[in-house]
Amino acid sequence: MAITTFSDTRWLHGIATTAFLAASIPHAALNAQSLDSAETVNRIVGSEVGQEETKTNAEAGKVSSAIDRTRENIAAVRKTSKLDKVDIVFLTDAARTEGGPPPAIENKVRQHRDDIAELRKEIEANALLFNAIDSRRVQTEDVLAVEFDDPGKVVIYAAAKPPG
Repeated sequence: MAITTFSDTRWLHGIATTAFLAASIPHAALNAQSLDSAETVNRIVGSEVGQEETKTNAEAGKVSSAIDRTRENIAAVRKTSKLDKVDIVFLTDAARTEGGPPPAIENKVRQHRDDIAELRKEIEANALLFNAIDSRRVQTEDVLAVEFDDPGKVVIYAAAKPPG
């Protein structure tokens, strides 16, 4: 008759736990939701997510103005928990692969560097906004500004190209 000690029992429990976790990881991956579907995005974000592609010079005034209001928009991002619509404006010529924003916008970004860094952190902490930009494959470091110009709507300006 074998005698089992407390340490043998803990060892067996450890092996059983490891086996259970290893077996459940592939199943967990299968249950993860993809953000490729508009329906899934709308269910997660709870808002319609739209996108537009444009050149920076076409939106320069709006982007510059939004950058100037970054401090007040940080507070709005913190308070935002529901929106009717999130619009993401891709400033395609300002993407890193294109050399970054044009000088006028780059200067504004430099002037408001600390506020923009804080804005990006707040977007990462805001589930609605983070999932909206993530659904369009926008990284937070590509966000230049946000604009809350209509109630229930936000425009996010990103120095990026849309996926695909």
